[in-house]
Amino acid sequence: MNMKFELGLDTFGDVTFDASGSRLSQAATLRNVVAEGVLADQVGLEFFGIGEHHREDFAVSAPEVVLAAIAGRTRDIRLGSAVTVLSSDDPVRVFQRFSTLDAVSNGRAEVILGRGSFTESFPLFGLELEQYELLFEEKLNLFTELLKEEPITWSGETRAGLRNQLVFPPTESGGLTTWIGVGGSPQSVVRAAHYGLPLMLAIIGGSPLAFVPLVELYHRALAQFEKPTRPIGEHSPGYVAATDAQAREEMWPHYAAMQDRIGRERGWGPVTRERFEHDVGPDGALFVGSPQTVATKIAAAALGLGLSRFDLKYSLGTLAHEKLMASIELYGTEVAPLVRELVAVDRADDVNAGADAVGQ
Repeated sequence: MNMKFELGLDTFGDVTFDASGSRLSQAATLRNVVAEGVLADQVGLEFFGIGEHHREDFAVSAPEVVLAAIAGRTRDIRLGSAVTVLSSDDPVRVFQRFSTLDAVSNGRAEVILGRGSFTESFPLFGLELEQYELLFEEKLNLFTELLKEEPITWSGETRAGLRNQLVFPPTESGGLTTWIGVGGSPQSVVRAAHYGLPLMLAIIGGSPLAFVPLVELYHRALAQFEKPTRPIGEHSPGYVAATDAQAREEMWPHYAAMQDRIGRERGWGPVTRERFEHDVGPDGALFVGSPQTVATKIAAAALGLGLSRFDLKYSLGTLAHEKLMASIELYGTEVAPLVRELVAVDRADDVNAGADAVGQ
């Protein structure tokens, strides 16, 4: 098992309130996201991701542009999407934008491809929801061909074909790190394995360990398709403050407002405080609390699922930028070192136990 474990952050660029409770503009929110990405690099985190949306409540519709701004002000942190909605984009343009980001960041670009949990991009770009599955399958197929960075010949139903076509710019390394983001769909897990791509689990409800069967399915599918072992990551919402009580009280009203807003669109009932308290507990998908609490919960998920990376979705509705910056600081300086220590010790114990068993 890979002994290296990485910690990242991601955001959807939620439009926030300022300290006085007034709603910020999308432009101001975008500038704040850049500052948050810079801080993530300063506190030693490995990844910073930005999701794509086309809504009033999320400011980022062009993640690569914002990531390029962050790249110019950072040195080490890898930068990527969380996720890129490939179904409603053009695979060639997606590859070109991220290979360009890879160039300007000196090889630090990643892309997480997915179908997204919102559908606003389909009518915006003149696409039919009836083709939801076909669009993603065909465009993913084309994108995986583009990753070879060789002359490409391809044809399909949803896009003009290509004949012996090179796509520019290529990456300097010859490979763009590409993940598949999935929710709870076994079909999506098998698809990721079929293409031999790393798996990013979006766990936003229930117990993270309930995803163990999907992880096992992924490993079986990789073996069946004769693909090498690939990394598995987790994306989950969370918030860090000095104490558990402070983190919960600061997060709750903003989280509830966001959930209820989206819930009204999808026919969900209102979120309750009782449900929130369960979800921030040991068996829930919200990683909220003091550094010790959050670190312990991340380590448990990492070890239970065999993760290579955990990305905390730190933006939480209208929670102010200043609060998010404080949370990022604690996540990088206190949570991350403790998680790495817990994971390394546990995995080292497993290796030693295995060696002892072989020697008997």
